[in-house]
Amino acid sequence: MTSNLNKEDILHILNATDSEIIEYMAETVKYRENNLITYSKNIFIPLTEICRNDCGYCNFKKNPDDPEAIILKRKEEVLADLKEAEGYGCKEALFTFGEDADEEEIVQLKLAEYGYEKMIDYVVDICQMTLDETTLIPHTNGGNYSYDDLKRLKEVNASMGLMLENSSNRLMELPAHNKSPGKNPELRLETIRNAGKLKIPYTTGILIGIGETKEEIAESLLAIKELSDEYGHIQEVIIQNFTPIPGIEMESWPEPSFLDMIRTVIAGTLLFADSDVSIQVPPNLNNDTAQIFLLCGADDWGGVSPVSPDYVNITSPWPGIDELQKLTEDAGFELTERLCVYEKYINSEWLNDTLLTSISEHQ
Repeated sequence: MTSNLNKEDILHILNATDSEIIEYMAETVKYRENNLITYSKNIFIPLTEICRNDCGYCNFKKNPDDPEAIILKRKEEVLADLKEAEGYGCKEALFTFGEDADEEEIVQLKLAEYGYEKMIDYVVDICQMTLDETTLIPHTNGGNYSYDDLKRLKEVNASMGLMLENSSNRLMELPAHNKSPGKNPELRLETIRNAGKLKIPYTTGILIGIGETKEEIAESLLAIKELSDEYGHIQEVIIQNFTPIPGIEMESWPEPSFLDMIRTVIAGTLLFADSDVSIQVPPNLNNDTAQIFLLCGADDWGGVSPVSPDYVNITSPWPGIDELQKLTEDAGFELTERLCVYEKYINSEWLNDTLLTSISEHQ
């Protein structure tokens, strides 16, 4: 079985039981080129916690009138955070923020106070400052962007990301996305496609357990595979599990089962087996079960920070690097650090000279 899987093949994996699951796990081993499991040492910086979307599972978004909300970080604050991260040996600056935050007047006022007209102007400047004044490499994940805005961000980001989550329009009617216009899968697929046209090394993925069917999981993985085949820019696919947190709209929704995660990771691994695309499972969302996903083909832990929490999953702390190494080695693999951009993209076809120079300091 290779990555020529069709929808029926993927559904067979997603519905596998008993010894079939073990057989599929064994199948993934055939495609593993080495025993390396990668991670990126990063700092996670939320530039603003204001967002136009209101996802039923979100623990990141804050209301503008919340006194604890980050309305818009000052450049000086961001630089201080970056300098602290340098001291911890971090190499990736992960910038996240609510989508189209500048639609809110309170953010518009902050932007004007700082000398900017739009959020994109501010983000580009923050990324440029990161390159000019630190050794960290920017990776921006801030929702949908127009082609022109992506073109600007490409100049100051070694890689970017946007979770597809799911390709089904049906989920726009469920609590997960019914108040989130930016989660329209057509918009998100267009953003990912435009990133491909612009040759931006890209991270995307799916979120399972938010009301989707197995058929919709299969269709979502195939939608990502199609874009990856066309443009070659997908460097990793995240398989992320919904985790209920007290206080969110979906707090009483069930988590996806452990077996559903296993089956989905196997399906992703086998679908992308011939594509040189990594499969990532966030370790902080799967503390007790993370190791098994390595045996299902996952080969990346994603960004792990020694200095900042996962603001998107604030109740799920990162494992320490030492702990991650023990988990990895206990399963028979070797933990190795990577940059936010994968090795195959570190060339002039994908990155400009400024980014290549910054990256060369870490190689």
